[in-house]
Amino acid sequence: MRSLAVIASALSLIAVATPSIAASACRDVKGKFVKCPEAAAPKATRCKAANGRFAKCGTPGAKPIK
Repeated sequence: MRSLAVIASALSLIAVATPSIAASACRDVKGKFVKCPEAAAPKATRCKAANGRFAKCGTPGAKPIK
């Protein structure tokens, strides 16, 4: 009886751990597993001064460029 309780508790731990492992996978529209897209790094904003040269953003007269 004790071994049955140990087996049941082990199976319940495995059942609880499985959804957390599968949660990191990505799915497409049809529900199939696909490779997760890489998170794109945000582009750094660049600024130009009034004379047309690159300058640090935040300096007087510097405007962000696209």
